Amino acid sequence: MSPTTRTPHDDVPAASVPGRDVFIMDTTLRDGEQTQGVSFSPDEKVNIAKVLLELVRVDRIEVASARVSSGEAHAVAQIIAWAEERDLARRVEVLGFVDGGRSVDWIRDAGGHVINLLAKGSEKHCRGQLGKTLDQHAADVRDTIAIAHDRGLAVNLYLEDWSNGYRDNPSYVFGLVERLADCGVGHFMLPDTLGVMTPERVFDAFTDMLGHFPGIKLDFHPHNDYGLATANVLAAARAGAAAVHCTVNCLGERAGNASLAEVAVNLRDQLGLRIGIDESHLARISELVEYFSGKRIADNAPIIGADVFTQTAGIHADGDRKGSLYHTRLSPERFARRRKYALGKLAGKASLAKNLERLDITLSEENQAKVLRRIVELGDSKKTITIEDLPFIIAEVLESKDYNYAELLACSVSSTLDLESTASIRIRIAEEIHTAAGSGNGGYDAFNNALAKIVKKRGLTLPTLLDYEVRIPKGGRTDALTECSITWATDQGELRTRGVHANQVFAAIGATVRMLNIVMHRALAAQRAAEAACSAA
Repeated sequence: MSPTTRTPHDDVPAASVPGRDVFIMDTTLRDGEQTQGVSFSPDEKVNIAKVLLELVRVDRIEVASARVSSGEAHAVAQIIAWAEERDLARRVEVLGFVDGGRSVDWIRDAGGHVINLLAKGSEKHCRGQLGKTLDQHAADVRDTIAIAHDRGLAVNLYLEDWSNGYRDNPSYVFGLVERLADCGVGHFMLPDTLGVMTPERVFDAFTDMLGHFPGIKLDFHPHNDYGLATANVLAAARAGAAAVHCTVNCLGERAGNASLAEVAVNLRDQLGLRIGIDESHLARISELVEYFSGKRIADNAPIIGADVFTQTAGIHADGDRKGSLYHTRLSPERFARRRKYALGKLAGKASLAKNLERLDITLSEENQAKVLRRIVELGDSKKTITIEDLPFIIAEVLESKDYNYAELLACSVSSTLDLESTASIRIRIAEEIHTAAGSGNGGYDAFNNALAKIVKKRGLTLPTLLDYEVRIPKGGRTDALTECSITWATDQGELRTRGVHANQVFAAIGATVRMLNIVMHRALAAQRAAEAACSAA
């Protein structure tokens, strides 16, 4: 096949989008599944693919390895069927193998349009794993490419272990590319399979490769074994890579791949390159993959971590209040997030003021000083303080009844093996004392069922529980305090409350009573507003 022969790859939209300096391929659904313990169901794969292509707007996605399982084939078929309706199917790619055309047939049967063919990018792999010479392997790859084109598939080519292959014997790598350059390969994809490269080596190697083959498109596929994946991506992009690969939340074998969020933001901010990513959905796709994979991301993970837009030191909050002195291009609004100011032992007057502003609460300077002293005390005791805790701290310090609508007076919880748990509670709501009993699947469920009976009499409904997380301090002490954090769905958005107790059930109960006080306060505030509006009318 001559270099000018038209191949199926000529129709791939991502290869010709104008105004892009570098393209991004996300391989969460293929390489990300090589993370220990991660296996996405077909429905999970479809949902992740939809968000990546339609909302995050990555240029390409790699969604599976051919011939893995019937479930994998079903997932690919579902993704392709959805993508076909939106003219995105040619941006969906599947890893295939030099196997006499069996991978090609598997991909075509699933409706796929693009195969990412795996070849050996190092002489060591070629001889040690295949037992073949360069000429023999190149001939096998050419045959598979021809079969793929005959079946109407576009072909990209992975050179597995390219980083070591280029280091140990670059003539092998050049020889392989020379033998395949006229086969109609869309992208030659160069993996740092074992994550051993440095940015300098990546830049030099890409510069050399492009110097030898100026007419081909080169992708870079990093791994993060030395923590250099994102830096290596930037080096490849600077050298002229056509596309770079990444995964959501750094999923991938061993230490994972490069983070989609880190790659996208650095390509824009550090190199000034044009990419197609919609940054406002990066946190959303991160949360989705975190949920489906079961792999939690660190709170301080760049861009997507829970705490990365939280200022802890009071001096930072003071600087922001006086002139946004600690703001950078990484503003939370850019990623559809909000800046927070932590409440703890390092908090200052400005930290408290920022949180009071968000809650629309006004306090005198004297009372602010009292509240701040209490916050520092709690911080010293290692209590986690959130903005949801602040009204309770204010009520405690100022002896206010504003957030003291409900008070648990007594509670008995009983759990027995192979029997339902039971709970009996006595609670004050406003000025009335109520008692109730409930049963359920565990002590906390029994408490909630009892509480639901009481609040129902007052015309209230408990919010839906969205997330329940329990933590204890490190150290393995049997008497350690338990912190229970619960997220609720309310009419005004998500609400998170915490409770602390040596007993996990009572920690959850404490968080629930806090939630009830907030819900009742909001209901009362809404009622007063409605009455004021009627009076004004």
